[in-house]
Amino acid sequence: MSLKNLEPQDVARWLAERSVLLIDVREPAEYAAERIHGALLFPLSTFDPKALPKTDGRKVVFQCGSGMRSARAVGACEAAGLAIDSHLKGGLQAWKTAGLPTITADPSTGQPRESR
Repeated sequence: MSLKNLEPQDVARWLAERSVLLIDVREPAEYAAERIHGALLFPLSTFDPKALPKTDGRKVVFQCGSGMRSARAVGACEAAGLAIDSHLKGGLQAWKTAGLPTITADPSTGQPRESR
């Protein structure tokens, strides 16, 4: 199986259509500081491909900060015999460069807010 590098605009469209399950493999502190709305947290440091949630027919796409850890998550799935082969090319950095929104924590309240 080969790694599929997906573009931020495609992942954003599929998220809006609810046709993908976006899995963020960064660490909890990174996820708390900034994340893509709708992404689920499964840190690579404790990653177990067999613990991924049911997809309900959606395509699984991994995401991290730059694309390195998400590519490793795809490799872990392949090693576990799962047919998951896609990640967000360039990770959160590429997402933000494309001008797509993220969720950040308001430093004064700790409440989440959308930013671009």
